[in-house]
Amino acid sequence: MELNELTLKLLNKRGITSEEEIEEFLSPIPKKTYDPFLLPDMEEGADLILREIASGTRIMIYGDYDADGMTSTALMLTVLGHLMKGREKDLDYYIPSRFDEGYGLNMDAIKAIHERGFGLIITVDCGAVSEEEARYAEELGMKILVTDHHNITDRMAKCLLIDPKKPGSKYPFEGLCGCGVAFKLSQALRMKSDLPKSVLAEVLDLVAVGTIGDMMPLTDENRTLVKYGLRALNSGKRPGLRELIRVSGLELGEIKSEDAGFILVPHLNAAGRLGDASLGVRLLTAKEGDPGIREMAQQLDVLNNKRKTLQQDTYTRCVELMDDEDFKLIECPEAHEGIAGIVAGKIKETYNRPCIICMKTQEEGYLKGTGRSIDGLSIYDMLKKYDSLFLKFGGHAKACGFTISEENLPLLKEGILRDIHEIKENDPEVFERKYPWDLEAGVDDCSMELADELSLLEPFGQDNKRPAFLVKGGILTDVRYMGDEEQHVKFNLRGRGGESLTCVLFRRAGEFRNILRPGRRISATGTLETQVWQGRKRLQLIAENIIDENYY
Repeated sequence: MELNELTLKLLNKRGITSEEEIEEFLSPIPKKTYDPFLLPDMEEGADLILREIASGTRIMIYGDYDADGMTSTALMLTVLGHLMKGREKDLDYYIPSRFDEGYGLNMDAIKAIHERGFGLIITVDCGAVSEEEARYAEELGMKILVTDHHNITDRMAKCLLIDPKKPGSKYPFEGLCGCGVAFKLSQALRMKSDLPKSVLAEVLDLVAVGTIGDMMPLTDENRTLVKYGLRALNSGKRPGLRELIRVSGLELGEIKSEDAGFILVPHLNAAGRLGDASLGVRLLTAKEGDPGIREMAQQLDVLNNKRKTLQQDTYTRCVELMDDEDFKLIECPEAHEGIAGIVAGKIKETYNRPCIICMKTQEEGYLKGTGRSIDGLSIYDMLKKYDSLFLKFGGHAKACGFTISEENLPLLKEGILRDIHEIKENDPEVFERKYPWDLEAGVDDCSMELADELSLLEPFGQDNKRPAFLVKGGILTDVRYMGDEEQHVKFNLRGRGGESLTCVLFRRAGEFRNILRPGRRISATGTLETQVWQGRKRLQLIAENIIDENYY
């Protein structure tokens, strides 16, 4: 296949250089996948499940309340359901409450599962660091198999543990989500049983939603899983997802990774954020003709709309409470735990500053905090040095969560503000908003053919973002402001060869009014996209930033 020079440059920049790598990356039928038995404890884990099924043991799937946890749970229920046909009462699932129990395994849940007569717990998307809880399950006489994808600390569960990040793992790809690990376990079960291969094809749509929803890298094996998964999703064979697609206003057959990430995943997550995550699992496992599918999808839509309203109200309130410091630590007692992280993320995006929102807990005298940070500034590292102030603490570079006593919060704030001032002194540009691009191009280089060719790089997402260009030195024409407050602007750039490129800049038109004057020479960064309007296909640049070339 002959590719545009810009497309080749982009692939090379992203580390895809050889002819074989390029062919695999662009192929509609990719083949990159790995032997599931390379995962630690996979052989023993698959054997344990099959042995317990054969001996009549009742099995509990223990999941998580986000989209990855729900899809993981639904996947294992589907696959084990085929292996346990006629024994539906012996297979069930449990998802802890975000509000009453929190993430992962807990002793009370394990005890309740044991009292219900279940002999094997299989975790999905959780459990890797549940050392005490796994030991407790075994003390009760139960067997436990943990499948997870999270980082492992010194509290690693001392049981069969399938996790690509487990120390000593020989698995060549660490980027699987919880649902991806559950899928690899399903592959192993199929290879050790008479399970038909069609069962794996049946659950690929769940793997795509889980991978995209957990913002895992859309590279390597994930690219294979998500490509096939999106194809399965668009086939509409899963009744619950088909109805959710309809209710959320998407079009079956046209779903891309961004549609899954920005529309389907928030609908599923709304169940765990504001209600009961089991609603999502029930929808994902519903069979054709089951009553209530439409009602469940509509419930998720209602919850998602409620989430959006609550999120906007909380955002407005937090902005009112915010000070002028470069680290936004906001005490908002009434903030809803289910949406505080999203609001912290929105404040981080809007102001380009790290943000923590602290809210009341059910336990008197304690606050729960959730934080998000900008690129290049690890919120985990910043807070880790104050570990002694927290009752609980965890996270990574871009997000964190903790529980802290009210009396310790001023000490935390004092410390991180002191640190952030020092960081700014050492790096005055740390809070400068950056608009990186992949490649430079002239207006005349930007064609419909190039945009169509770039679509071969889909699915776009984490570590495979939609390509951004710096379109250089175009002459401004046809400037037109849009929106109630003229916050958006559409304009054309004319190239040296006379070609014209339509550009649209959303929300930030006011920042560039002095620049956006017809006849000026400017450059713009953004992504090339095609749009079909009234049967006509059009090319446009979705602009992120504008640079005044007359200034230099």
